[in-house]
Amino acid sequence: MWNFIEASHQLTKALYISSIKIGVFLLFLLVLVVIIGSLMHLIEGGHHGFDNIPQSIYWTIVTITTVGYGDITPVTPAGRLFASIIMLLGYGILAVPTGIVTAELVKFARTGHAKSVHSCPSCSKEGHDTDAHFCKFCGGKLQIS
Repeated sequence: MWNFIEASHQLTKALYISSIKIGVFLLFLLVLVVIIGSLMHLIEGGHHGFDNIPQSIYWTIVTITTVGYGDITPVTPAGRLFASIIMLLGYGILAVPTGIVTAELVKFARTGHAKSVHSCPSCSKEGHDTDAHFCKFCGGKLQIS
């Protein structure tokens, strides 16, 4: 039971630490979906289900997340080529958040726990445990904030 609690604590902490990176990634993805949807509307010429940009953005989201066409399909050769590229991109996009969280979990596994970035007032060295009260290099008292 203890290992489960410790593992869930590490996962929660990794998700919290990764949240800013994942937030930036999602913001980038939002911009990318708008650009790709707009380009697909231009490529398909507003026909075959790509009647407006919001519909094309919807198609882009469905294509990236399910790695498939969804309920509308590009008809032009350029549209199909572009859709193929987007589907391949979808595989990579789905893996990014998993990689970000996994990288944080690996950091915990290597170090055992998180390290502080605060430096010692006596020797100016960093890398102390987050719950440390004294410097592990010189023994000086750390300023805990």
